Amino acid sequence: MLKKIPHTYVIIFGIILFSAVMTWIVPGGEYNREVIDVNGVQREVVVNNSFHYTDSQPQTWQVFSSFFQGFTNAADIIAFILIIGGAFWIINDSKSIDVGITSFLDSLKRFEHIGWIRKIGVDNIIFVMIMLLFSIFGAVFGMSEETIAFIIIFVPLSIKMGYDSILGVALCFVAAGLGFAGAILNPFTIGIAQGLSNLPLFSGIEYRLFCWVVINLVGFTFILRYANKIKKSPKSSLVYEEDQYWRDKKDASEDTIEQYVPKAAYVVYALISAFLVATSFQHPTTVLKIGQSEITLYAFPILSVLFIVLGGLSLRKTVHYFVLNILFFTILLLIVGVMGYGWYVGEIASLFLAMGIFGGIAAGNNGNKITKLFIEGAADILSAALVVGLAGGIIVILRQGLIIDTILHSISTAMNDMGKVSSVGMMYFFQSCLNIIIPSGSGKAALTMPMMAQFSDLIGISRQATVMAFQFGDGFTNMITPTSGILVGVLGVAKIPFPKWVKWITPLMVILILIGFLLLIPTVTMTLNGF
Repeated sequence: MLKKIPHTYVIIFGIILFSAVMTWIVPGGEYNREVIDVNGVQREVVVNNSFHYTDSQPQTWQVFSSFFQGFTNAADIIAFILIIGGAFWIINDSKSIDVGITSFLDSLKRFEHIGWIRKIGVDNIIFVMIMLLFSIFGAVFGMSEETIAFIIIFVPLSIKMGYDSILGVALCFVAAGLGFAGAILNPFTIGIAQGLSNLPLFSGIEYRLFCWVVINLVGFTFILRYANKIKKSPKSSLVYEEDQYWRDKKDASEDTIEQYVPKAAYVVYALISAFLVATSFQHPTTVLKIGQSEITLYAFPILSVLFIVLGGLSLRKTVHYFVLNILFFTILLLIVGVMGYGWYVGEIASLFLAMGIFGGIAAGNNGNKITKLFIEGAADILSAALVVGLAGGIIVILRQGLIIDTILHSISTAMNDMGKVSSVGMMYFFQSCLNIIIPSGSGKAALTMPMMAQFSDLIGISRQATVMAFQFGDGFTNMITPTSGILVGVLGVAKIPFPKWVKWITPLMVILILIGFLLLIPTVTMTLNGF
């Protein structure tokens, strides 16, 4: 008889207990810190050679209070998840996403008669296009938290196409993670790490672009092979039983959906159009930042014209297409906001909340119905939000126990007297392990890069190689570490148990970590531009 897999909450609480035990074993220690300017932003960094042992702070009853503190520390992500859940529940009630998925799948069938497309597979082509888009987002502007919103779109799409929720998560979250690890122009990892290392911003891009291509080829191949396996045998999926939740929703949407256009939809069309036109006068041009480059576009004027035209055309058919139009422009505004105005989860959550409210009004719902739907959506996704706070408790225990700096000092000291390849490999291993207790890329860069840059000078390794060791070490393990609020949030939304996710992604992690080490070797054995 198979043992029942522990609940994700049980696993994470177990890690909290283990972390508390470690605070009794590992001596307390701290580095001195200072605030410096990094690419125009004030950041707190470690002072080199300032480590000193302190009185230990063993954690006991704090294992219980860590949940509350983890909850407050991750309040922005938790609120983001709840708002996203409520907003999409309103949209889902209109059956617009069901109509969109059905129309999308019907349109795919039109291409099946084309020889070369049939040979490659229509699904494979679509999956590669989706993953490439999200990988670019991850590599260029560090898409991470934003993927939570897309889980609610791609998991139902994957289920309806005959696959599973793991594939739906892989299409956006894993693809963005591959891009994040490749980090061609990611300002939150490469930008900060190079700034702290006194390197020209985004230098060495040629080799990083090559690495990004290799990482994507490996990751995409793994995901497509898995998709093919599930298509042939759906019951071989690790989450076949859990996906019954999504299949029930799919079956409930199989009924004939009435096409209609309420008068309220025209009111919403007019309001959004007026808002976009007014914003176009206020912000006629938008500067989109891509690495060190800047592109000036008439973003809002273009969006205004497109919405007026496409919104008007969609209203001639059914309100479902109009609501999908609102969703589509929400995503476009998200991209413009993130790349042009530095939006983070607060602004993005507000954008999706507006999408939900306008979508609900357009579908003909009154205020009470929209409120009821929002509460139902937030309740449905509550478990995903709670697990983010619980995971944050791990970091609370480690920080309060004053052992993070001790671990950091011990590993950096162990890298003395190694060869170049061994040293860069040890840096990579160190950053990968550290990502488990410090999942924030920017935070880890501020903590480690001042020391690692100096250390690389002493052993004759390019600082650029040290940055890449940080980049890979920070990127890959984001997709498996239980301390990542984004990962546990994504899995919570998709209804995937953490142990089953680990079982699925572990082979990919092993392959990617090995590939990462092999890609680091040329950085210390060859002459590369920017290194």
